[in-house]
Amino acid sequence: MTKPPGRALGLDLGEERIGVAVSNDSQSVATPLEVIPARDRDAVDRRLHELVDEWAIAVIVVGMPYSLDGQEGPAARRVRAIMKRLGDTLQPPLVTYDERLTTVEAHHSLDMQQIPGRSRREMVDMVAAQVILQGWIEKSQS
Repeated sequence: MTKPPGRALGLDLGEERIGVAVSNDSQSVATPLEVIPARDRDAVDRRLHELVDEWAIAVIVVGMPYSLDGQEGPAARRVRAIMKRLGDTLQPPLVTYDERLTTVEAHHSLDMQQIPGRSRREMVDMVAAQVILQGWIEKSQS
């Protein structure tokens, strides 16, 4: 997919929390942004609409949790269902990016920064969203 001009929003759609990252205007660098509690669907939808407007989002990159053998299991089907719901109400296109091992990479990044365990729970979701978005940015540049 060709990158549309503007910022990209990265999402790590967990069952408990949604990690969010945003790119710069040129879509060259992803930055962790926030975590949205995932339990209240209406609150999630509201917050995502606010973020799309606030950051002038041109594309939303959603981490797709394929199994290690590349198949779509229950987690990937859940993400596809959420994407369908979001796609019905959000203006920017939604694209997927293979998120296998992004949580491992996020934990490694937090280890290197010596972030203590207590602060990590929400941070790992944001950093995973950043890893997803940065991976998509780099893949779309090649």
